[in-house]
Amino acid sequence: MDALISKLLSSHASGLDCETKRPEYLPDKDEVAEIVNLLRKLLFPGYFDKDGPPDAESGMRDILTEVEGRLRRQICRALNSEAEASADCAGMYDNAGAICSAFLAKLPALLEVLLTDVQAAYDGDPAARSKHEIIFAYPGVYAVSVYRLAHELHKLSVPLIPRMMTEHAHSVTGIDIHPGADIGSHFFIDHGTGVVIGETTQIGAYVKLYQGVTLGGLSTRGGQRLRGKKRHPTIEDEVTVYSGASILGGDTVIGKGSVVGGNVFITQSVPPYTKMSLKDNYTQTI
Repeated sequence: MDALISKLLSSHASGLDCETKRPEYLPDKDEVAEIVNLLRKLLFPGYFDKDGPPDAESGMRDILTEVEGRLRRQICRALNSEAEASADCAGMYDNAGAICSAFLAKLPALLEVLLTDVQAAYDGDPAARSKHEIIFAYPGVYAVSVYRLAHELHKLSVPLIPRMMTEHAHSVTGIDIHPGADIGSHFFIDHGTGVVIGETTQIGAYVKLYQGVTLGGLSTRGGQRLRGKKRHPTIEDEVTVYSGASILGGDTVIGKGSVVGGNVFITQSVPPYTKMSLKDNYTQTI
């Protein structure tokens, strides 16, 4: 048994560079998921509190204090994941505090955008009885809200945590949005299961996607050599993409106001106000 344990530890260390990454101090998956829950309580007060709505001011202060402490610790751990073994832990904790403060300061503006997503869901789904129903129950709104939080941390160059957040939402909803994607206001994913949005995707305002849509890369054979390059499509304003469509490639642009039909496979740009349909392989100007 001792020999087996020694071999496992040796293989693990050599394969993951554990000597310098100090894995015992990496972010905690369950803690990151709880931070997501707390942030959603801040953004939508009263909706996700088991004991009913808290007193608005004192309740939010308590949640903010808890989020700040938890998030700062996890950011510090994430920064540690990319640090050398001799890194200054005290300085790293101060840096994590500055990042955490910058992130929390973005919450009011982020909430304004999220409310446009809720409005887009209400306007775009005749089955919706109220905005309350959308906030409580719609998986697309859940996934997009977590993405928008993670995206802000991604822009602040926080390692690991943004991807952990969106993968948590992925596991809950079946919607996979990379935190690096750039998505405009009034964004609605209807039904949502199986949607994939890649890291370098750019999406304009008033865009609607249905289930099973992939906004992906043409090929990943280039591996790490493709890092930092535009690999995923651009979707301009007011585009609708129906279920099962695949739009691939960093040079692919779907023009403003276009409609992409179900199960269409696109690797070339589409002019504005164009309808793409699998039936008879035709396109037409709207």
